[in-house]
Amino acid sequence: MSESKILVIGSSNTDMVICTGHLPLPGETVIGGTFFMNPGGKGANQAVTVARLGGRVSFICKTGSDIFGHQANQLFNEEGIDTSYVFSDTKNPSGVALITVDTDAENCIVVAPGANAHLTPNDLKRSAEAVEAADIILLQLEIPMQTVEAAAMMAYRLGKKVVLNPAPASKLSAGLLETLYAITPNETEAEAISGIRITDERTAEEAARKIASMGVCNVIITLGAKGALVFDGAHCEIVPAYKTQAVDTTAAGDVFNGALVVALSEGRTLPEAVRFACKASAISVTRVGAQNSVPYRTEVDVFNL
Repeated sequence: MSESKILVIGSSNTDMVICTGHLPLPGETVIGGTFFMNPGGKGANQAVTVARLGGRVSFICKTGSDIFGHQANQLFNEEGIDTSYVFSDTKNPSGVALITVDTDAENCIVVAPGANAHLTPNDLKRSAEAVEAADIILLQLEIPMQTVEAAAMMAYRLGKKVVLNPAPASKLSAGLLETLYAITPNETEAEAISGIRITDERTAEEAARKIASMGVCNVIITLGAKGALVFDGAHCEIVPAYKTQAVDTTAAGDVFNGALVVALSEGRTLPEAVRFACKASAISVTRVGAQNSVPYRTEVDVFNL
């Protein structure tokens, strides 16, 4: 179990998933597939990951005052997440994501953010106690950028470790980057931030060094099946991925980030934390769905491939 307190600030969605033979082309209708609904949203997925991996976690988010919002809150409580700062929006619906997954485990996702788009800096002010009580704050970009920036600055001024998963890819301000302890882009997001196209380990290192020069202490670029590149401002290391048979990669990045902050909260070094995160995400891709794919701590501890 982790010693430090983790706070996740982000989105909560209900994922509506269709698994089918191939992803449709523009204008194409694909017949055949299976449908299911699954709780999701990057923030919620990461909070659930932290909880299942033994972390002490609180979650700040906003859901609609509807069936999806009520179900999400119930699930958070069942997972052992502190829901004191899960806000209910009476004017906007809960967020939903429409996800298509093909037989190669590739996916395409469209998100209607709903109440997530209305999580504001004022909500953070109402949640100041949660920020003050946390040691590590984990953020993503499915909530308004001004809220992300306000949360990062609030945490930074309080001396907290701020970890940003910059997904979906978006332009980041210099002020935001300078508040971060670590940033965890994938290849596409790293290119958007650094301006360097990643084609191999050399260009991945170049991108990491460029991002670090923008003010971030630690840069972790996830490389899919190749693992992750870790740069601490001085040393660069590739942490290899664990080989598994992927069936759905939908929440792999969220599991990686949740596992990363759990390991950091336990005092592991950055490379050690990334190895733990790679192991957790390798398990998650063998399962269909977002939160349904999140492993428990006992599974990660015994996993050894």
